[in-house]
Amino acid sequence: MRNARVILAAALLVATGVAPAAAQDAKDLDSLLKLVEKGTVDERADAREREAKFAAARDEQKNLLAEARRQLAAEEKRGDTQEKIYDENELKLADVNEQLNRRLGSLRELFGVLQQVSSDTQGLLETSVTAAQIPNRGDFLEKLTQKAGSASTLPSIAEIEKLWFLMQQEMTETGKVVKFPAKVITTDGREVEEDVVRVGAFNIVAPGKYLTYVPETQNLAELGRQPQGRFTSDIAGLFQGGNEPVKFGIDPTRGQILATYLERPSLRERIDQGGIVGYVIIALGILGLIISLERLFSLSRASASVNSQLKDTGKPRDDNALGRILQVADQFPAADVETLELRLGEAVFRETPKLTRSLLFIKILSVVAPLLGLLGTVTGMIVTFQAITLFGTGDPKLMAGGISQALVTTVLGLTVAIPLVLLHTVVSGRSRHILSVLQEQSAGIVAERSERKAA
Repeated sequence: MRNARVILAAALLVATGVAPAAAQDAKDLDSLLKLVEKGTVDERADAREREAKFAAARDEQKNLLAEARRQLAAEEKRGDTQEKIYDENELKLADVNEQLNRRLGSLRELFGVLQQVSSDTQGLLETSVTAAQIPNRGDFLEKLTQKAGSASTLPSIAEIEKLWFLMQQEMTETGKVVKFPAKVITTDGREVEEDVVRVGAFNIVAPGKYLTYVPETQNLAELGRQPQGRFTSDIAGLFQGGNEPVKFGIDPTRGQILATYLERPSLRERIDQGGIVGYVIIALGILGLIISLERLFSLSRASASVNSQLKDTGKPRDDNALGRILQVADQFPAADVETLELRLGEAVFRETPKLTRSLLFIKILSVVAPLLGLLGTVTGMIVTFQAITLFGTGDPKLMAGGISQALVTTVLGLTVAIPLVLLHTVVSGRSRHILSVLQEQSAGIVAERSERKAA
């Protein structure tokens, strides 16, 4: 019986979760039963307390749910009211717009034209060089364009008059040459302040250089490349003032022609495009020109000496070819006609190399120069077609630029060959003229000697 009570107490102890420390405090089974009974009572009290809390929380959630449902119903009712008001306002707005359209009538078209004119004027004034002197006109025109295109706001009379004023101001400024100080961005990136001159709406210049207006930054910038000296030499006259007329090249396209003109390569750049072949052609041309001029000068002197000797054939001189041939005839006064003819022919042959020297070389240079130009063109075309093979034909400028560079050598070859051919013709003519005089005089001497022998 005692063992059964012990087992029952242990089971209750495990079932009720009594702490081992409490079990150790029990001195006998009766004490243990009392402790177990007390623990059960406490747990029941805790359970009832938790149940009361859960019930209170449930009631509170029910109250919150009821309140949320009331608010939802109120908002739905308010939404229906607002939707009804919105529909009524839509009807009213449609009526008001209809009344506005009826009252505007032809003014609607007028404001459309005003919007277009304001937009076009904004683009014109923002890119005009006059903006460098009269800035910040585009902000007003942008707002006016928005107003003219809006159905809720309309431009005022004062704003329309200001648009007219800006257009009239631009028209007036295009006919003026104005000098004013401005900040200029130089080619090395520095910002300097100097006096500039605006020539209407066409060009704006600083001392000795052309400027360009950059609308994005609203700054004046110095052109990376300046036009040729004939365009910049007269700029100083614009800064001197006065009523004297000044020769000045203007760009009526407001910078487009000037920009295109500056993209053209200079003479030095075109020569550089020819490469090594181009430099060889130029060197041969210079050499041929020097030789041709030397030959032309020498033959001119020889021709003058021969002509001088022709006037006095009785006194031959050894400073000219004709005089030396006449001296040969005087050296053999008793020679027969055949011997004299051979002696004179020998003298003419002796003078011929001096008169025809370097003529063949000039002719060769005139033939080689265009051939070298053709060689440079062929090699340049090969390089161009290789580039087309690598990059395709999507960019026409790539093909046009390569072909243009390839043809530079042909131009150089023809430029050298044509003057050399002309110079060779002139020099050869001078040489043949002197030789014909020598041969004519030699034949005359032989004929005169033959006549004397016959007499």
